This record gives sequence, structure tokens and C-alpha cells, in this order.
Amino acid sequence: MASSISIPRRIPLLLITDNVLLPGSSMRIPVRSLKNMNMVKSRLLGQSTLKSTIIGVVPKTSGSDDVDEDLSSLHPIGTAAVVVQITGTNWPRPAYTLLVTGLCRFRVESLLQETPYPVASVKQLDKLSDSDNEIQSSEELGTLAENFREHAAELVDMLDTSLPVVAKLKKMLDSVPSQHLPDICSTIVKASFSEKIEVLDAVDLVERFKKALPLLIRQIEGLKLLKKARKEGNVEIVTRKEMSRPLNIRGMFRKQDADIDDEDRDDDIDDNSDLEAKIKGANMPEQALKSAQKEFRRLKKMPAHMPEHAMIRNYLELMTELPWSRGTKDTLDIVQAKKDLDADHYGLDKLKKRVIEYLAVRQLKNSLKGPILCFVGPPGVGKTSVGRSLANTLGREFHRISLGGVCDQSDIRGHRRTYIGSMPGRIIQGLRIANTNNPVFLLDEIDKLSKGIHGDPAAALLEVLDPEQNHSFVDHYLNVPFDLSQILFIATANNMATIPPALLDRMELIQIPGYTLEEKLHIADRHLIPKQFKEHGLSNEHLQIPSDTIKLIIASYTREAGVRTLERRIAAVCRAVAVKVLKSSSSRNLKADTVKKDKGQETNIETAGDSSAFSYPPEMPIIIDEAAVEDILGPIIYHQEMSERLSQPGVAIGLAWTVMGGEIMFVEATRMAGDGKITLTGQLGEVMKESASLALNWVRANVKKLHLDSSKDLLKNTDIHIHFPAGAVEKDGPSAGITIATVLTSLFGDRCVRSDTAMTGEITLRGLVLPVGGIKEKVLAAHRAGIQRVILPQKNMKDLHEIPDHIKKEMNYIFVKTLEDVLNAAFEDGYPGLNKMTTLPAKL
Repeated sequence: MASSISIPRRIPLLLITDNVLLPGSSMRIPVRSLKNMNMVKSRLLGQSTLKSTIIGVVPKTSGSDDVDEDLSSLHPIGTAAVVVQITGTNWPRPAYTLLVTGLCRFRVESLLQETPYPVASVKQLDKLSDSDNEIQSSEELGTLAENFREHAAELVDMLDTSLPVVAKLKKMLDSVPSQHLPDICSTIVKASFSEKIEVLDAVDLVERFKKALPLLIRQIEGLKLLKKARKEGNVEIVTRKEMSRPLNIRGMFRKQDADIDDEDRDDDIDDNSDLEAKIKGANMPEQALKSAQKEFRRLKKMPAHMPEHAMIRNYLELMTELPWSRGTKDTLDIVQAKKDLDADHYGLDKLKKRVIEYLAVRQLKNSLKGPILCFVGPPGVGKTSVGRSLANTLGREFHRISLGGVCDQSDIRGHRRTYIGSMPGRIIQGLRIANTNNPVFLLDEIDKLSKGIHGDPAAALLEVLDPEQNHSFVDHYLNVPFDLSQILFIATANNMATIPPALLDRMELIQIPGYTLEEKLHIADRHLIPKQFKEHGLSNEHLQIPSDTIKLIIASYTREAGVRTLERRIAAVCRAVAVKVLKSSSSRNLKADTVKKDKGQETNIETAGDSSAFSYPPEMPIIIDEAAVEDILGPIIYHQEMSERLSQPGVAIGLAWTVMGGEIMFVEATRMAGDGKITLTGQLGEVMKESASLALNWVRANVKKLHLDSSKDLLKNTDIHIHFPAGAVEKDGPSAGITIATVLTSLFGDRCVRSDTAMTGEITLRGLVLPVGGIKEKVLAAHRAGIQRVILPQKNMKDLHEIPDHIKKEMNYIFVKTLEDVLNAAFEDGYPGLNKMTTLPAKL
């Protein structure tokens, strides 16, 4: 250090927390706070030579260096320093580390600016001199300096001189001026923040020696006791290299090193011991145990500040938390299970039958591999709740995995640990949450999976859902096999057409078509109304909803396969009644108060209120009738408009299957003058357009049989427009052929189709009727719409066994083989000139 150097009067300040830079020592300081970042960007970055820039390093006595920007806790004395090196990066966000070397002490006289970074007016306290003139001129100082140097030499002799850094320290202590020894030794010994602050505040050299000497002596005594204990066999033998670890020596020579306190090191040792015990107690398979032990050995050798240290620890914690051998014992009672399922769900006979069969086989043979059940049906029919009930019946943990919108295979298989932010897939995460190796997993909305740029998650599920492969499922994050064969997988879907065939092949499909009006009525009475009463704070003393009112709501305000809309309608009734209950309570209280004051004013309160049906708060309980329903829910939404819509030729009712359940579908046709153009409207798919072309060509080819004008082509000078109303709803599928043919025959023959009849079926060019799917959903849709007769293909007669008996009795089913049969059934008293059906009954 040159004797002529002096620091500037105005210097920028670098704020540090829980650490102290002393003159003559070096330190690496991470830049985290906003003020420090601003100072580095403005004063240091871009400088041609860093050593020409002097900054002030000032400790903060409280606060956090990350978030606390308050300057009130600045220590009044700091250390002027030169910046030797700047390391860091600007992406993804700026992060820098400064290597600084202390020069001398200074006192902060005043803050000249606080933002964007602090700049202070300072007064230099130390003289930058390399001579010992001040010590030689004072006898007390000379004695203190000589004693201090002897202890410093003793400390260095106790260290391992084979280390280059210790050898360099020993050489430096022989040549460094005595006045710099207290600061240098206070830096290398273990000392607390407050002890280093005391050394920094010791501007007088005598006081500085007195503050630093006890720290030096304490370090020497500690090393002596440690050495003695090792020799007596109380602890393991320690080398001089190990004895030097508590000393922060490398910082003296501007080398970056992880300075770990003994307390922190003890914490790491304890954490590693706990982790090792967890690994041994996790009862992993052999391959997983070998992988965990290998990673644990890497963890112990790795410094804690390295990013990979945290990644390995997270991996090992996951390995120890997974239920490799933890499972729950099934509590099986077939009789009780059937009672529980019947209590939780009304209807769903086919589904509950299959679940009971699974439970029965499970009770007879515990080694049964978990089947893959897939519940397919419209929304709101109870697919998810059945899975939850099954888990409760078995006494297993239940975990739901929503697959809607998943487009990355890593969501199933996990990310490889080479990536930043990698994590296991949803299957392994679900096992970690369930904490058992045999839970019930509900793979919800499996038909909503989609492909993305990161692979196909449906393909990744193939191994998960294959009973012959999932006993050794390998997640990319774990990278060791995990047995999934004990898990009971249940999938739900609205439309199996969007499920890949290979994935569909691994699952057992159970169709849930939807509920009839009677089933909805029972569900409302047993489940929906009590649930909504509870959620709205009501009871039977406040509100009663008769069965006739529920039927009215079902028929006139809902038209769905499930019960979600019905539940929302009931909730709307409950909300309206909750308001009336509060109004009634308030009015009675106000009336009582008024009677006490003036009985003559009582009539004014009774007549107050609005003019609606519920203007005057009624007596409890409130009984909801038809007028109340219309007042709360508004005008009727769904009208029985069959006779109005079919009052003219060219209109017929078809039946369609959608992911929301079955629906009725009006088909209309008209003709006009033109040049033979055919127009199809109503958002139709390619299959529906082909059906329309087939039906039109069949009618044109059979004009004589249908007693139409055979002297000319039906399309000569004529345009035909075929329309499927509700154009916003996409319609496709091979089931509208007979409906379109009936509509065209009605149009050209000028005859009206029966208003109580709906139909479904596909045709060939020769007029044969082919079977179609979704019969139960379509029949239920016709029943909800009040239709009494349904025309079905003959080969679909077998599908009627799925339809409830009471609906079979209420409706007529006409089974047909040819289009002639269809036309005879669709028109009142048959179609003129066509042979009547003789081989099949007109009613089932």
C-alpha cells in the first residue's frame, strides 16, 4: 500500500448485511438489492480499469440485503475498497458478484443522495502507510504488536503448511507491517458479526490490538482442545489440514471459496444423516436403492452452494417419500358395498353391476391386477363421484388427475433431471400425495388429451394403463421402475371417438347414457335438494318443493342427460327463498317494534313491499308451485312444439347422439324454382352430406313407387334446400339417412309426417336400413321431448334391453328393414301404394 494514497471525499456506497469487510482483506460480495445493482451498473460496469474506482463498503446492522432498501440502519463506519473483479450474467436477469479489497476505514459524515444508489460525504480515518513508525514511537504499541505477531505465528504453525494457501499466509505474516495484523487476523479467524464490527470501530490502533487479540487467542485454544481430544481418542484423528477448515484464509488471496460456518456444517451433517436414515427406511426395491445410494454419495461430496446440490436433494427426498411398499388393506364387503353405491347413486345399474363384479373377484383373489375401467357418458351423470365412492368402499386413498388440455408427454412421464425445473409426472406425484401404492386413480377427461410439440401424452399413457407393462413403469425423473399394477385406474370420457384406438383397447368401456325423468326426480329428492338446502342454510321448515314442481322444472327448464342444470335450477329456487326468509324475519321484527310504539301504523308495514308474487313475506314453509317456479326461473324454456313444427310437409324429427347425450333434431326441406341446385345448411359433417345425397337419389330413383310425378326429373327447374336447425351445433354421423329420405318424400308427395314420431337409421343406395349406435341415448332424448313413437332399424332391436322398463311401456317402437317400412310408419295410415309391413310388429 502506498503511503501517499488518500480516498475521495465523495464515494458511492455498497451495502452489505451480516458481514464486515476489514482493511487489508478481500471478500466476494453478491449484488442483490436494487440500490447495489444500480450502483454497479452506473459506476462499475463499462469502466476501463476497475482499480481506479473506489467504493465504500458499509455494513447494515439490521434488515435484509434482498428487500430492505432503508438506509437508517447503516453503520457509521465503513471500509473504502477497490473493486478487483466483477463476475455474473445479464440473463435471464442481472446477477453480479464483486471481488473487493479493503483499503482503509472512513466515517460517513452525510448522505448526499439516496436514490438510485447512496452516495456519501466521508472522512478518512486510517493512514495508508506501509511503515511501523507509529508502533515504534509507542512502547505500549510495540509490546502489543510483538505479542500479537507471536500469537499469529503460533496459529499459522498449527495449520497444515503443505497447503499452498497456508504457506502463502505464513510468508505474508513475516513481511506485513504490524499495524495491519489486527485486521488481517480478525478476517481469517472465526468471529461473529458483532465482534468484527467492534474491530472495525476500533480506529485507535491500541484499541484495535486489544479487540483482535482475544479472537486470535480463542482460535488457538480451540484448535489445541480439538487436537487434544483427537489424541485421547474421544473423536476421530484430525489432520492439520482439517484443523485449518474453520479459518477463512482463501479470502485473503482473492480466491472464491465456500465459507461454511461450523454451525451450518453441523446442520448439513444432521440433514444428511436424516436423509440417509430415510433412504434406509424407505424399503425401496434393489434397483431404486442402488440409485438412491449413488446419488447420496454424490450429495455428500458436493458443496451446498452448487445448484445441483438442491436438485439431488429434491430427488432423494422424492425417492424416500414414495410409497414403494406402503399399501392399504382393502375393506371388502360386497353386501355393504352394494348398499353404499345404491345410497350414493340412483340408477347406473350397468355401472354398479360391473363395480360389484370387480369387488367380488377382488375379495376372492387378492392378487387381481387392477382393471382399467372407463366410464363414457355425457357430463353431469356421476362418473367422477362413482370413482370416489368406489375408493371409499375399498378403503383406499382417492386421487384425481385432470387430463383436459394436457398436450405434453412429460406431464405423464416426467421431465428428465438434466433440465432446469424438472419434476416427476402426474402419476408419480399422485402416488406421493396418496402415500400408498394401491390408491384409486381417476383419470378425468381422458378424451380431452391433445398432441403438442413435446410429444403425445395419450401415447405416454399406454404403458401406464397396460396391466402387462405397468408393473415396471419408468418415470423420466425417477429413472427407476415403479410398480403401478396395484393401482385401480378409472378413466372418464364424454366421447370415445376422440380417444386413440391403442389407448381405447387397454380400457374396459362402461357406457352411462344419461337419466330418465323418473331417475332425475329420485336424484333430486335424495341428493340435489338436501345438498342445496344445506348450502343455502335452509330446511324443510323454510321451503318445500313438491314432486310435481320438480317434474315441471325437469321437463320445462332442463333438457340434458345429466343433472347439473337441474341442480342449478334448484339452487336458483333456494336463493330466491333465502331472500324471502330474511325479508319475512325482518318484517316481523319491524312489525313488533311498530306495534309497541303505535298500533295504528301497523297497516302501513303490512302493505309495504313490491308487487311480485312474493311481495309479502309468506308464512313458513314456502311451498313452490308452478306460479312460483315461473316467477323465479322465468318463462318456460322448452316447449312441446312437435305438432306446430310438423304441421306442413317437408319436416320430420330425427334423433342424434352428441357428447352431451341424445338430442332430437328437426330436419326441414323446401323446393323452389331453379336449375337443380341442392343446398345443405346447419353445420353438417361430410358423413351427413353423404346421407343427404343418398336419400335424394333414392327418392329420385323411386318416383313411380312413391306415386310422384314421373314425367320429369324431380330436380328439373327446381332447387332443393335441406336445413338442420340449431346451426351452431355441429352434426355428423351415419344416422340421419332415413330422416332425410322421409323429409324429401313428404316434400315431393305433399304429405305431413306424424308429429308423434321420431326416427334414426342409415340407408343404402338400394333402400336398406342399417343399424346405428347410441340407441339408448336417442330413445331417452325422444322420451324427454314427449315423443311417443320411435322408428328404429331392425338390427337395433337388441339394444332395447338397456332401456328402463317403464320407458319401454310408455313408448312404441317400430323396427324397419327398408325405406318402404319407414315411410309406412312415418305417415298417418301408411304411405299410399307401398306394401305394409307384415314380418315385424308395430309395437314392442
